[in-house]
Amino acid sequence: MPGAGETGEVTSLALDGDEVHVWRAASDATEGRLEELSQSLGADERARAERFAFRRDRDRFIVRRGLLRAILGRYLAVDPARLQFDYGASGKPALARRCGGMQLRFNVSHSAGLVLYAVTRGREVGVDLEQIRPAVAHERIAEHFFSPREVAALRALPLQTQPEAFFACWTRKEAYVKAKGDGLPLGLDRFEVSLVPGEPAALLRTAGDAGQASRWWLQALAPGRGYAAALAVEGHASRLTCRPWTG
Repeated sequence: MPGAGETGEVTSLALDGDEVHVWRAASDATEGRLEELSQSLGADERARAERFAFRRDRDRFIVRRGLLRAILGRYLAVDPARLQFDYGASGKPALARRCGGMQLRFNVSHSAGLVLYAVTRGREVGVDLEQIRPAVAHERIAEHFFSPREVAALRALPLQTQPEAFFACWTRKEAYVKAKGDGLPLGLDRFEVSLVPGEPAALLRTAGDAGQASRWWLQALAPGRGYAAALAVEGHASRLTCRPWTG
C-alpha cells in the first residue's frame, strides 16, 4: 500500500473494491471557475449557498460541492449536474441509488481553504481534515471528548508535540464517526484511537462491541503543512492513493 501523503499515480478514475482514493483541492477559485462549478449544482445546493452570510463562505461551499460532483461524475461517466444525493438520519450525504449510490461511497471534509474527498466502492468511508491550531488543543477539550486513556497518553507527551497528537486523535475519531454515519450516540469518549506521533493510526477499542476495532481501518493522511487528517474505511484497503484534484 502506498504511504499516506503524496502517493501513487491515478491514471484513470476506475476504482476497485480494495482501493481508496483521496483527492485534495483548494476551496477557493477564480470567478470563471466558480461560475462553471455553480452550473452543476442542484436547486437545494444553490439555496443552501445563498444562506451563507459571508461571500467567501458561500463561494467555498459552491467550489466544494461543484468539485464533489465533478469527481463523482468522472467515476460514473455521468454529467455532474445529473447527480442526485440522499442524506442519512445524521445528515451524511450519499449518492442516490439511481445515480450509482450502490457503487460509490464518498466522504468530504474541509478546513481553512482546503478540502479532501475520499471515495470507495461499496464500503463506508469517513475522512476528517483539521487545521492544526495549538490554542484549540487544550487539555480541557481533551478531557471532555477523549477517553481517560487517551487523555493520559496526551498528557504524557512533551508539550511541543501535544497539539499534533491532539489533532491526530481528533481527526481519527471524527473520521470513524463520519464513516459510521449514525452520529455515534455513545459519544467520542466511548471509543479509543491511537494518537502518539509516529505510531500507526488505529481504532483500539470501542465500548460495548469488542469486534468493532477489527472491522475498521484507520489511516493518517498528510494533506499539507499545518493540517492533520485521517481516513476510516470499513474493512481494509490494500491500495490507498492520495493526490491533488486537477480536473
